[in-house]
Amino acid sequence: MSVEDRTECLYLIEEAVQSGARKFMACETLDLQIRTIERWKKTPEDGRCGPHNSPSNALTTEERAKVLEVANSAEYANLPPCQIVPKLADKGEYVASESSFYRILNEEKLLTHRSRSNPRVNKKPEELVAFGPNQIWSWDITYLKAAIKGTYYFLYLPMDVFSRLIVHWEIHENENAELASAMIDKACCINQIAKKQIVLHSDNGGPMKGATMLATLQRLGVAPSFSRPKVSNDNPYSESLFKTLKYCPSFPERGFASINEAKMWVGKFVNWYNNVHLHSGINFVTPASKHCGADEKILKNRHLVYELAKAKNPNRWSKETRNWSKVDKVELNPRKTEEKLAA
Repeated sequence: MSVEDRTECLYLIEEAVQSGARKFMACETLDLQIRTIERWKKTPEDGRCGPHNSPSNALTTEERAKVLEVANSAEYANLPPCQIVPKLADKGEYVASESSFYRILNEEKLLTHRSRSNPRVNKKPEELVAFGPNQIWSWDITYLKAAIKGTYYFLYLPMDVFSRLIVHWEIHENENAELASAMIDKACCINQIAKKQIVLHSDNGGPMKGATMLATLQRLGVAPSFSRPKVSNDNPYSESLFKTLKYCPSFPERGFASINEAKMWVGKFVNWYNNVHLHSGINFVTPASKHCGADEKILKNRHLVYELAKAKNPNRWSKETRNWSKVDKVELNPRKTEEKLAA
């Protein structure tokens, strides 16, 4: 705060006090403490000397320029730092930490909220925990707008909660329990799911709780799990996946010209999501590598890259390097700590 601003604050508070206001309330209005005002009365100048030297571990001008060059390159321009850093680590490169990327981009006003939606809010009921793939699946149906106004295609999509892998998908012109049960039957067959192997979580929609679907799940030996009525966030993994799908830059906002066009686009998206996309929930590895267990080697290599970077410039790390540990379990709607203690 400048000397002029401090002098103005002192004048306003004095004027309020002379008009009958209590000093502490006048200070609270300006979000100031009385002790601060008393100190300013003695001298409005900032008495703090502050450091005159840059920190020894500060990035050099060249390193800062390298961060901006990488972040603005054609390869990484559309990715946030949380995606850029692990991709660099996979190439054996270390430019700067994720926080340094964010700080520098923020200082250069290169960070903006590009999403068209508000942040997600989750409410979690019954707790389910997966310690490996094909233990908990989550599935839902979403609308895909057609080019003809008022017409939609329906995407049926189950995913593995542990690995985030899309295990199967189908697009139909209708939404009903018969199509849903046939889809789950086929998904279990393709993934060789044994009886009593998985829990299938979904919302409370008609296709999910219809008699045909429940009979199919009983025949397959699949345990059903449902969200609370009208609480879509009880199924957060599927909701998050659909958000990623619909806010993908290539998603046609004006709708698909035909169901075949929709199938072609979703097929490309599924391939990208499973085999290219670095998922933040599983420490930025692809769902496919997590599903087959290849993530452990990838994460160990990233850890080695960071240890070498720390050995080269140890004063840049006050503690340990970034945690590239393998995600060993994934919780669906976990209970709060106090609820677990009370159970």
